[in-house]
Order: sequence, then C-alpha cells, then structure tokens
Amino acid sequence: MVKGISRQVIVVRPPDTELFEQAIFILRDKAVDGGGVTDEELLRQARRAADGYLRSRARGGRRSRFFSRPALCVLFGALSTAILWALSVLLF
Repeated sequence: MVKGISRQVIVVRPPDTELFEQAIFILRDKAVDGGGVTDEELLRQARRAADGYLRSRARGGRRSRFFSRPALCVLFGALSTAILWALSVLLF
C-alpha cells in the first residue's frame, strides 16, 4: 500500500458488453491541475479509449487469425520447408 498519494480516476461503464463491468482510467496530474481540459472532454476521451479497445478485441486483437491457430502454422511451416527442399534439389 502506498501512503500519501491521491489519484483521481474516471470510471466508465461500457454499454452492451458481457466482457466488462467497468473500465477505470487514472488521470494524469496535469489533466487535473489546470490542464484546460473540461470534464466532458475527459469523459469523451475515456469512452473513446474503452470503445476502441472493445472494437480491437472484437476483430481479434493485434494477431492475425491465421497465425493464431497452431495447426495452420505447422501446415504452413511444413509446406514452405517442402517447397524450399524441392527447389534446392532441382537447382543444385
């Protein structure tokens, strides 16, 4: 436990999702101490970040779906090895 530090947070409850109950954003000190950012802008940015995360996870995240399946990776590796072996035998 850290003593003597107080942080301000924004809690966003994403609509229409079964994955998350709420998202918690910890504000930077400059946003709180006269950063010229309104409460509405803080909420808008927090909702945009939460929505962007949910959309990226719905598309499968950063990884390609093809390479996330181990059987397809093994098949692709075996096929590329066979092609390279055949080319080396034919050319040399």
